[in-house]
Amino acid sequence: MVLSANNPKYRQCAFTVMDNIADPDISFDSNGVCNYYHEYKKAEESLPHGRAAEEQLAQLVQKIKTSGKDKRYDCLIGLSGGVDSTYVAYLVKQLGLRPLAVHLDNGWDSELAVKNVENIITKLGFDLYTLVVNWEEFKDIQLAYLRASVVDIEVVSDHAIFATMYKLAKQHKTGFIISGTNVVTEYIMPPGWLYQKMDFANLKDIHTQFGKLKLKTYPSFDFKKHVYYSAVLKLSPISILNYVPYNKKEVKEIIAKELGWRDYGGKHYESVFTKFYQAYILPEKFKIDKRKAHLSTLICSGQMTKEEALQELEKPLYNSHELKADKEYVLKKFGLSEKAFDDIMKLPIRKHSDFKTDARLKEGYMNFLKKTEPLRKAVKNKLLR
Repeated sequence: MVLSANNPKYRQCAFTVMDNIADPDISFDSNGVCNYYHEYKKAEESLPHGRAAEEQLAQLVQKIKTSGKDKRYDCLIGLSGGVDSTYVAYLVKQLGLRPLAVHLDNGWDSELAVKNVENIITKLGFDLYTLVVNWEEFKDIQLAYLRASVVDIEVVSDHAIFATMYKLAKQHKTGFIISGTNVVTEYIMPPGWLYQKMDFANLKDIHTQFGKLKLKTYPSFDFKKHVYYSAVLKLSPISILNYVPYNKKEVKEIIAKELGWRDYGGKHYESVFTKFYQAYILPEKFKIDKRKAHLSTLICSGQMTKEEALQELEKPLYNSHELKADKEYVLKKFGLSEKAFDDIMKLPIRKHSDFKTDARLKEGYMNFLKKTEPLRKAVKNKLLR
């Protein structure tokens, strides 16, 4: 039985708008406040604030500049044209960094997204590397995920862009990849609503079982590459937005004024497929409304009240005209009839864990690093004497 707001077992957090619809991992304390609120507060407390944040950011920027001396670029940034990545681009320019901007063209960019990216690059004077994927391969993987009936279809895009970022970091000899991930606007997300983006074993098994084409050009990041890039090249993303005050509303006004940025109307709606996935596939098939998580994070960070969030949730995810147009576009691009798509939507939901994974390998590797850390430090100190 699918739980709904009218069900007597329905519960909503007393502070946020998170609830127990399609979320078996939610729990509530004696005051009716959910676990996500408490987890957010711990994450927020761990962030640097005020003068400490300014000093740490200054040290980080100096480290990036020093490491990038005499190199064409001192860091990499991902650029989707969304709020977070656009503000990262604006911020690194203000900080005097010299990034290579990386954009994924997976065939789903909206016209507005293309225009936003063009404006950002032109106004900031950055070089842009655009990964144009092989559409037939990419489509085949996305269709495989749809047929596999797993929740996180966005793994297909995210894996490709992350793999490409690491490859370019090696090529340009920079250890700094600056991302737009941050605590105050996007921390909350139930674990059952997404999956590990870098688990290539999972992606490969899903595609092997449900795909039709051989993958020849799709960017991959398997366990061996994970070890090489993390241990040998020591590459890791930097969440630079966690070092600065980050108010979503104010940031939108800044990038609109300074970069000519235009709003898409939803988080990650710069992609036609992502919009269709989040506003139709997730709520229809999985009963998931990601707005609850996004709005709840803004409530926790004081950027929105619960009443305002509830008003937002009252609004339809799609208006009827946009839904009809987007659905026709997506199905045509996939080469699916409406019946074939409806049959896919009716398939029983499966977990990503039903397929192969490299999670145990990575867990074993991390445990090995923890156990050998004292020895490696001792050897390093001895060599430095």
